[in-house]
Amino acid sequence: MTHQPTPPHEPAHQDEDLARLLERLLSAVPDRTQKDLALEAGIPYPTLNAWMNRTRGTSRIDPEKLRSMVEVFRSWGVHTTPREFFAAAGRPVPGPSADEREARLLKLYRQLPEARQRALIKDAEAMLQVSRIT
Repeated sequence: MTHQPTPPHEPAHQDEDLARLLERLLSAVPDRTQKDLALEAGIPYPTLNAWMNRTRGTSRIDPEKLRSMVEVFRSWGVHTTPREFFAAAGRPVPGPSADEREARLLKLYRQLPEARQRALIKDAEAMLQVSRIT
């Protein structure tokens, strides 16, 4: 019997911590495991397992890790939202924050080799020029 994904109109579960949220969402896809989630979300399995076993705190999880898990569950056909994950992790639920986008861009930029950083700057300048024209 295939379990149906959580419908979008179902209310969020109040006071659900990250471990319980992950258990609930994983139960919606019985053919998937914690290891599948860890692999597809780019999270080390021991880290995800520690969150599931409540042996590691969740208040400092990188927001991109939370978003990554949301995207994995959505790709598996499970309805969930970033808001649900942030609330379950005890994090403030972010809106479209310019500071957060800027921090993400800077983090990515710093990981690039110098030649790619220069290329990215040129691309950004070109995008700016195009946006001024339109």
